[in-house]
Amino acid sequence: MKYTRMDYQQEYIDCLWCEFSIAPSNDNDFQISPHHLHIWPGGDFMFIALPSPDKTFVCTLFAPAEHFATLESDPKILLKFFQTHFPGVSPGLIPPEDLIKQFSTNPHLPLISLKSSPHHYGSSAVILGDAAHAVVPFYGQGLNAGLEDVRVLFEYLDKQGVYSASSADNSPQIASLRAKALDAYSRQRIPDAHAINHLSRENFIEMRAGVKSPVYRMRKALEEALYKYFPGLGWSTQYARVSFSNDRYSEVVKATKRQTNVLSKAMLTTFVSLVGFSTIGLWKWPWSRDIITRMLHASTRIAKGIEKSLA
Repeated sequence: MKYTRMDYQQEYIDCLWCEFSIAPSNDNDFQISPHHLHIWPGGDFMFIALPSPDKTFVCTLFAPAEHFATLESDPKILLKFFQTHFPGVSPGLIPPEDLIKQFSTNPHLPLISLKSSPHHYGSSAVILGDAAHAVVPFYGQGLNAGLEDVRVLFEYLDKQGVYSASSADNSPQIASLRAKALDAYSRQRIPDAHAINHLSRENFIEMRAGVKSPVYRMRKALEEALYKYFPGLGWSTQYARVSFSNDRYSEVVKATKRQTNVLSKAMLTTFVSLVGFSTIGLWKWPWSRDIITRMLHASTRIAKGIEKSLA
C-alpha cells in the first residue's frame, strides 16, 4: 500500500467456530450417513458434520461470540444448548463428557473476510488466493478460488505472449507484456473474488436459517427438479454453477438472480391464482368456508415469503 493505491478491507464476522468429532460406531462404521452434509440449523448458529475416510465425522459449531461466552461459563449450559438446538447430537452421537472436553480443549476461532483491489502492482508483483481474497468457509470455495486465480493468471500471461518473448535483451518488452497480463488478471478476478465473498456469506445465512423456511425449501425443490429433469431449459442451480463449472463467480450471481426472479414470480402468480379460486369457492360453496379459509391463510404466508425473496 506504500507504493500503490490499493483498497483493502478486512472484516471479522460476528461468529466463532469450534471443532468437534463424532467417533465411529462400535462396529467401526459411520454412525450416520456418510453421503450427506448434516446440518442442525439454529437461526443465529448451526452445527454441521462432514464424513472422514476413517469413519469419523468432523463437526463444527458456528455461533456468535456472545453465545460462546455463555457456553463457556458452565458445562451444564453447553449440554442443555445442544439438547435443545441440536437434537440427536449428544448423547446420541457424542457422549456428554466428550462434548464438554472437546469444547473446552479445542480452540474457539474467529472467521475473517478479506477484499483487496487491485491484485497486482505494475509488472512486478501479483497476489493470489487468501492474500487477495480470504472468504468465510460456507461455500467451500476458498482453495478453489485460489487455484482459479492461478489458471486465470497463466491464461493472460500466455495470451500476452510473456513466455514466448524470452530473450534477455527484450526485458522492457517482456515487462510491458507482463504488466498488461497482470492488469487483465486483476480486472477479471476482482469482481469474481468479491462475488464469492458475497456468496459465501449469504450461504451461511441459508445454512443456519434459510433451510428452515418452507418457501426456501419449495423454491430449492423446484430448482433441483428443473435442473435434473429439464436440462434443455439451460436451468442450473447456484450450487452447481459454483461447484461444478468454470463459470465466473460474478456471472453466477447474475444468472442466479435472473432465475430466482423468474421462479419466484411464477410461484407468486400461482398462489395469487389460488387465492382467486378460493374466493370464488367461498361464494359458490359456503360449506367449504373453513377449508378455504385455512388455504387462504397458508397462501398469504407463502406469498409474503416469496415477496421477501424477491426484495
